[in-house]
Amino acid sequence: MQTAENTRWPLWRKIIFRFFFIYLALEISPVNWFDSIPFVSTVTQYYGKLTDWLTTGANALFFHVRPVLVPENGSGDTSMGWARLWTYLALAVLGAIIWSVFDRKRSNYTHLNYWLCLFTRYYVVLVAFTYGIIKLFGQQMIFPNLHQLATPLGDLLPMRFSWFFIGYSQPYQFFSGLMEFIAALLLLNRRTTSLGVLMATGVFLNVMMLNLCYDIPVKIFSMQMVFTCLFLLANESGRLIDFFILNKPAPVGAIYHFRYTKKWMRVTRVVLKCLIIIVAAVMPFYQSYSQSTSNTVAKQPVKNGVYAVTRYRLNNQDIPFSPLDTLRWQDLIFEDGLGSVKSNDTLFRQRYNRGYFLYGLDSAKHMLGFKKKFDAKNYMIEFKYTTPDSSTITLAGLRGRDSLLRGA
Repeated sequence: MQTAENTRWPLWRKIIFRFFFIYLALEISPVNWFDSIPFVSTVTQYYGKLTDWLTTGANALFFHVRPVLVPENGSGDTSMGWARLWTYLALAVLGAIIWSVFDRKRSNYTHLNYWLCLFTRYYVVLVAFTYGIIKLFGQQMIFPNLHQLATPLGDLLPMRFSWFFIGYSQPYQFFSGLMEFIAALLLLNRRTTSLGVLMATGVFLNVMMLNLCYDIPVKIFSMQMVFTCLFLLANESGRLIDFFILNKPAPVGAIYHFRYTKKWMRVTRVVLKCLIIIVAAVMPFYQSYSQSTSNTVAKQPVKNGVYAVTRYRLNNQDIPFSPLDTLRWQDLIFEDGLGSVKSNDTLFRQRYNRGYFLYGLDSAKHMLGFKKKFDAKNYMIEFKYTTPDSSTITLAGLRGRDSLLRGA
């Protein structure tokens, strides 16, 4: 009787397995899974330094993505991200060739494939829980604020436009997060893993297409998630084709079933699974919940809203409104400590043809101060302000040698 353990794999399958084993091991990086546990990252940081060194060296010798690589900044689609992708693919090809030469007599990799699928499956669980939970609480795509709503659509990049589109609808964002969350739950159980992989593939395929079509800079990561799910589906391709296409009885899926013959193995399996659930689901859920219930904004000195700049004076001279004047303030927005002005004045942090700043109150001096960045220690400009009525504010102050007066 032939079993999975003594089935002889064709040569092409063994070569493809060796490639994906190396590539996924590099890409998934299981050694970094528990970095959120205290002191664990102290050890795993050396693995990150090693892969950075390999990527930098391979880029300098072979890929030449750019002379100086820009590190990943959260999105992944930097020159370092692309160089890392080519490095991992090259290492996987080279490793598969060497492995095939020295292990050419092996008949199959059934047991090793089980462990690869297991780690790949839990990697998808980690990612699906992470992004699903923050969407459940509406924390990935935030509802557009007044500054963003005042920005003309033509000024927005496609990525920002799509972000606002999703963030505008809390129910849709909750739904998309729920789909990721359910897919992760299904992947936790071996009996429901096939359904979970199918669901995760659909979810991440949609994410990948959004990233590609709206130029959202998370293309590499989203494509890798789709390919990871497709790798898991490929391991069950025969039974899935029988069920969905040929309308034939499908055999029982056995890829995720493994006999743990000793008690310590069974206990370790349960402990590790519980640990992954805590790290991947319980802790992120608690953090997102805590953040959603503790977002209290301090009372601000001026009323939130959009103020039209009806009077603009510079050195005691009125500057009339002109649509061609990109420096004159045209409108001013205050909202919960964040302000913006319709102007290209470089005094402010420019984004989408608006100048952004943070503001605060000095109640003793009755002054309103503007900061350019969150970490700025001093105000870049201070205004004496008066509020003739609830919908009007007058600001008067100095910018260098220039005296300014803004009436809103």
